[in-house]
Amino acid sequence: MKLILTSDVTDLGKRGDVVDVADGYARNYLLPGSFAIKATSGAMEQAETVRQARIESERKAKEEAETIATQLVGSRVVIAAKAGDEGQLYGSVGVIDVVEGIKRFTGIELTRNQVELSEPIKAIGLHEIQINAHPEVEFPLTLDVIPA
Repeated sequence: MKLILTSDVTDLGKRGDVVDVADGYARNYLLPGSFAIKATSGAMEQAETVRQARIESERKAKEEAETIATQLVGSRVVIAAKAGDEGQLYGSVGVIDVVEGIKRFTGIELTRNQVELSEPIKAIGLHEIQINAHPEVEFPLTLDVIPA
């Protein structure tokens, strides 16, 4: 049965895609769950419009991520944190601290899920973290944690 997806379905397709699925899968899961509609000629035209809009928004998101990457690659972001004499921090530098530090230091706003820390930073010095601005745009960023 030919259907048009009205929302993203894992392992099947994205919103606006036209898919051919088994009748039982369509009747028992996709149609009752409002994940898809039957593919009529009018719905096909509307689906093409939705699909083009989705492709355009994905392209814009990737371009914005590439712009962020060109601005941040090779730069060093300085974050001040309270530390003891041996270089150990009294607390730790987490994802929120990194996002705020990048915003203060460069003016670029990132979300918490774009910053990848394997574990909180607990010592002063240089630390390399991973920034995932887009699924196709990932780059390293150097943090310089200094005592406050």
